[in-house]
Amino acid sequence: MSAAETTTPAKVPPPRQAPPPPAVAKKPRRGRTSGGAGTPWLLLAPCLLILALVMGYPLVRLVTLSFQKFGQSQLWGFQPAESVGFDNFTGVLGDSEFWAVVVRTIVFAAGCVIFTMVIGMLIALLLQRVSGWVKTLVNIALVASWGMPIIVATTVFKWLFDADYGILNALLSKLPGVEMVGHNWFASGPQGLAVIMLLVVWGAVPFVVITLSAGLTQVPAELEEAARLDGAGAWGVFRYVTLPILKPIIVMLTTLSVIWDMGVFPQVFVMRNGHPEAEFQLLTTYSYDRAFVVNDYAQGSAIALLTVLLLLGVVAVYMRQMLKIGEVE
Repeated sequence: MSAAETTTPAKVPPPRQAPPPPAVAKKPRRGRTSGGAGTPWLLLAPCLLILALVMGYPLVRLVTLSFQKFGQSQLWGFQPAESVGFDNFTGVLGDSEFWAVVVRTIVFAAGCVIFTMVIGMLIALLLQRVSGWVKTLVNIALVASWGMPIIVATTVFKWLFDADYGILNALLSKLPGVEMVGHNWFASGPQGLAVIMLLVVWGAVPFVVITLSAGLTQVPAELEEAARLDGAGAWGVFRYVTLPILKPIIVMLTTLSVIWDMGVFPQVFVMRNGHPEAEFQLLTTYSYDRAFVVNDYAQGSAIALLTVLLLLGVVAVYMRQMLKIGEVE
């Protein structure tokens, strides 16, 4: 017997098998609780309650007065308020002066909105191309002008455009061939409304600039670079890349500007010393004059209610545009 036959072979242990991966327990799907649908309304309840308390009664009172005969006699309790149906609305809608005020208000608001959006967009685009300290200084100036009370800003503009002591007339008179000393900017309605429009735009531009600047930070630089590589110029990049991304913000700002500019009151009231002439009347001041100067509170309420309905049409257009944008996204 050889040595190889007498040697006992070593036993090789079997290879270890990897343990099977632990089974992942599936998380049970959470079903909607019974209170899930009412949670948003519960969160909105405090805001809705405040709106109902602050705006509910005045709005109901406004609607009630617009269908009544209500003057000084009814205000002091000498005569009871009488229901007149739609007579107030018929009288207002049949008045040519009212329609002249409506056209003037629409033109005024459209001019304010267009200049506000164009100037605001230009400043916001310029702020993306300046150094950090220049952007900081501009933002400080914008916030300061935005935070200035309307009455203070109106008083400053009133002094700037004063016929006798206005600094603007003095500066323009230094130009060769220009003589503006003693020029009254409020001698005619168009010139006076242009000054008031400039005041409104000056106060509205900061909010637009700050909002658009925030929106411009969300525009992907890769898309702009790709557009430039494809041969698009500055206008092409803005039109086909920047503008579509900013569209929801632009729609929101435009709608808010229309609502605010249609409701301009203190600028006109203070600029004209509390007695706006006929060529300076807007819907807000016209409603105020009818209610508190002529003492026809019912007709003033009817004009205010028509203004609210006009603004609701603007809000409806805004909601439609936002729904379209949501469907596209």
